Parts: sequence; structure tokens; C-alpha cells
Amino acid sequence: MKKLLKSVALLLALVIGLAAAGLLVLTIAEYRPASVEAVSPAGTASAALRAGDTVRLVSWNMGYAALGDNADFFMDGGKMVQTADAGRVRQNLNDMQGYLASEGPDLILLQEADKNSDRSHHVDQWKQLADAFPQYASLTAYNFNALYVPYPLPPIGHVESGLVTLSRYPVASASRIQLPCPFSWPIRLANLKRCLLVSRIPVEGSDRELVLVNLHLEAYDDGAGKAAQTAMLADFLRAEVDKGNYVIAGGDFNQIFANADQSRWPVRAGMWTPGVIDPAEFDARLSLLMDGRAPTCRSLDRPLAGADRENFQYYLIDGFIVSDNLRVEEMETVSLDFTSTDHNPVRLTVTLLDR
Repeated sequence: MKKLLKSVALLLALVIGLAAAGLLVLTIAEYRPASVEAVSPAGTASAALRAGDTVRLVSWNMGYAALGDNADFFMDGGKMVQTADAGRVRQNLNDMQGYLASEGPDLILLQEADKNSDRSHHVDQWKQLADAFPQYASLTAYNFNALYVPYPLPPIGHVESGLVTLSRYPVASASRIQLPCPFSWPIRLANLKRCLLVSRIPVEGSDRELVLVNLHLEAYDDGAGKAAQTAMLADFLRAEVDKGNYVIAGGDFNQIFANADQSRWPVRAGMWTPGVIDPAEFDARLSLLMDGRAPTCRSLDRPLAGADRENFQYYLIDGFIVSDNLRVEEMETVSLDFTSTDHNPVRLTVTLLDR
């Protein structure tokens, strides 16, 4: 009995030691971005932007090219961790790239694009997108940079992922602005460090800029993180409006705008529930836009392929915020049946008013 107890104690000590060593390594390697970091545009862009011009945008959460209609995900109540093989990742990425090329927008805002991650078989989506659109300036920023995510089983593993902005217009300057992180040690070691990717595009013939904000706000917190990040976003946009700049913020808010028509996409009992953004939290010179004619996101509690689509859980969480010196010509959620990712692209067309 003494030998058995000794063996159990030694095994327990070994497990505790390995866990402590793992925590130490993750702590040393933790991604610790500064509050503001400069971002250098890559690629070429030559289109001039002037007051009176009409600009077309697409925002799309890419689901790291691994959350196609075959996938569910453990954080949404599904079972999968590894949700696509390398071939399916490349297929999803190529399909999304093909759609963007066919649309040919002036500005592209992408979320959940992987650079070097186990979950997407290390396909460098940042590079492929930049190479596919050489006439655009390409800007990137990490939202998720973890040496290793040790949960669940099998674990998620290494992740490098974030935001990609593509612009036909030259970008004078850009920055990564750190958002509040709701997680404390040790949870934050293997969690997202979300940010705003801000691109400043000069408007010729004036001292104003088009300030473009690419974002992906908190998803799996208790609500405090979403609120803090939304408040910081509101303050940032208000300051830019005060300067007289044209302002567009777009992406995955993981929240519903209270002024959006969400009647067609009710949240069923027991399902993940997005937060709600009250437009009153934002400056009156800003409009919050979501198109409820089609859902922008589908649940990952089960695969969509082969499911009863009429009784599936859908959400309205992707959209845009625009300043009142921009006239909205079109705002549309484009239904692509969630074949390549768990989100639909959202399209916006605006005209810069000369005032």
C-alpha cells in the first residue's frame, strides 16, 4: 500500500509540475501588445479619394477558412475542435477570395483570418489575400496570438489570427489599438487580445481623412468585455467625428444593434445570446447599420450541411457604423448559404458628402 501511495504521489507531483511548467512557458510567451502600435501597409494602392466619390465596402468574418457548412464548434455547443482538413481550408479560402474578387469593392474588412495556426493547417491566409489583391494596400493586426491553447481535448494548439484590411486607396497611416481584455491570468494566456485596426485614408483636396475601423468584438465573455470594448469604440469614433473626418467602422460586433430589425432571427432558449448595442451609446452623428433581411451569422452548435435550415439558429451581429457626412446608398447582407464560413458578407456603399 505504501508503494502504491508513493507512486500515486509521484504521478500527481509530475502532473502538477508539468502543468506549472506549461503555465510558466505560456506566461513568458504571452502576447502583450502595446495600447497603440503602428501598422505598416503592404502592397500598392493608387486610387484617389475625393469628396463626392462613392465607395463600396465588404466586411466578412472568414471563420479562419475552417468553419464551413460541415463544421460545428465546441464553444457553441458542438463537438469539433479541428473543423476542417487542409484541403477544405484551401477550398473555403479560395471560394471567399473568389467572391471578393467578383465584387471588387474599394475597401475590404476581414475578421478571423489566420496567419499561422494549427486549426487551419498553417495556411497563411494573410499572405494569400495580399497576393490575390496586389492593387490594394494590405494591413493586418493580431487579435489572437497564442503560443499554445491547451484546451479542450484535442487542444486547439498554436494560433496566429486577426484582422485584414484591403484598400484600393493609399493609406497614410494605420494603427492597432488594443481593446480592453476581460480575462485575467491564467485564462488570458491562451485567449484573444482583441483590437481595432484603424486605417487613415487621405481625402484629396481637403485636410480630412476617411477613418476606417476594422473590428471583431468579444464573443464568449460575461458581457462586461463587450460593454467595455463598445464604450472604447464609441469614444474613438466620437473623437474622429469631432475632427470632421469621414468615419466607417465595420465588422463582427458579436452584438445586435437595438435599432436593427431582428424579428426574423430570434434566439432560441439555451443558445448563445449576443449582446445588444443601444445606438444612444454613440454620438448622434453616427448611424448604426445592420440589414436584417438575411442573417449575418449561423450557430455552430451543429453542422449546417444536412440540417433543417428552417429551424436553425441564426444571428444578426455584423454591420457598420458610419458618420453623417457619408450618405448611405446601399446596405445589404449577402446570403451565401454559409458554405465557406459561418458568416455572410455585409456590403455597404456610401458617398462622401462635401460638407
